Amino acid sequence: MDEVLEGLRLRSSAGSPPPALLLHSCCGPCSTSVIETLSAHFLVTVFYYNPNIDEADEYLHRAEEQRRLLEMMDTPRKVGFIEGPRETGLFLEKTKTRTRDPEGGPRCSICYALRLDRTAKEAAARGFPWFASTLSVSPLKDAERLHRIGTAAARKYGVLWLPADFKKKDGYRRSVELSARYGLYRQDYCGCSFSRRG
Repeated sequence: MDEVLEGLRLRSSAGSPPPALLLHSCCGPCSTSVIETLSAHFLVTVFYYNPNIDEADEYLHRAEEQRRLLEMMDTPRKVGFIEGPRETGLFLEKTKTRTRDPEGGPRCSICYALRLDRTAKEAAARGFPWFASTLSVSPLKDAERLHRIGTAAARKYGVLWLPADFKKKDGYRRSVELSARYGLYRQDYCGCSFSRRG
């Protein structure tokens, strides 16, 4: 990611406008430090798409916290917001044979693929040349696995995937700091009922 951002910085200093990026976000807290980093280099629009969150109240609460964060956050450029369709049934259908998987196992790969594929598709349809995801800011998420999935989705839809492990360089710690600053609700599970059961 550093090489990409340095290239964009050089282009910007030469007068080129920043490219647009569609940022898949799992929740407001995880998006904080990611937005802080990316909004200096891209025209960022957050794409809240999380069919894994099967409890309606939880889904709506997280979506509202995401909106609230974007209203409060001071960024170099205004950050847009798109809420995708909920599609909980799609997640449950795709994972119906993986209900006993441990957290972080194959079921999670299916979930990542659902979200990143849809984000890449949305990016292509709306004219965003780049897409990325906040998922890698979590210490519990495997950035290499996300990179493989994101790369495949980028190839499928003809867009560019930003390869990033946002937890590095204190990204996760910074997300905790910013979440506290903005008084954000920090959930203790990823969103699906399987993860809530532990």
